Amino acid sequence: MRRREFITLLGGAAAAWPLAAHAQQDQRVRRIGVLMLIAADDPEAPALVGAFSQGLAESGWIIGQNARIDYRWCPNAEAARAHAVELLTLTPDIILASSTPLTIAVKQLTRTVPIVFTMVSDPVGAGIVDSLAQPGDNITGFMLWEYSIGGKLLDLLKEIAPHITRVAVFRDEANPTGIANFGVIQAMATSVGLQVRPVNVRNSDEIASAVEAFAHNPNGGAIVLGNALLTVHRDLILNSSLAISCRPSIPTASLSRMVA
Repeated sequence: MRRREFITLLGGAAAAWPLAAHAQQDQRVRRIGVLMLIAADDPEAPALVGAFSQGLAESGWIIGQNARIDYRWCPNAEAARAHAVELLTLTPDIILASSTPLTIAVKQLTRTVPIVFTMVSDPVGAGIVDSLAQPGDNITGFMLWEYSIGGKLLDLLKEIAPHITRVAVFRDEANPTGIANFGVIQAMATSVGLQVRPVNVRNSDEIASAVEAFAHNPNGGAIVLGNALLTVHRDLILNSSLAISCRPSIPTASLSRMVA
């Protein structure tokens, strides 16, 4: 996700925080727990941290003055619950969770601490909120995109490489939102003359082998759905495609990191 997009999302999250209206009147330091979907040493981590701090500052929350942030970095879903437990032991005033797995992990552990989520593709389908109009419980946040964008990704692939006839849709099979995303893409594929198939992956080894297997036949492209696993391994997907010898690289459209 681009830095400006992260500022928009997290700045909006800060503005939506109910405590923000009292930022100037009540100078008690508020503790914010943050679950991030990438590793702490990810090259984009400093920019994301800076974007969040900037968004908070624009809403009156200054780190070191009236706000403190405790980050936990979760490059995979397996670590999510343990990190969520750690944050809750710090008694935060609010938790920000990015991605579906991290949001589900923290929601399962508390019904009292307010939760704001970002980068969740289908909060209703994933069971995170009751409805978009009335989220319910202690949680609210932002949907990542409209599913109809799947059709746009197919259009982009045809524009990038008009010769393609096959499309692999990479998704994390442990993420329930991948099923709904694929359904929309599949429904739209016929109208643009493409055959699509899901490629379920659970780790880096499966990603590399899936790219290699798909590239054995010509005229293929790929869509990479936006979730924690595939976002973390975005470079692996691109590099695996480019490294395949004796055949063109696979053109790729990505929901996790769109190129303007």
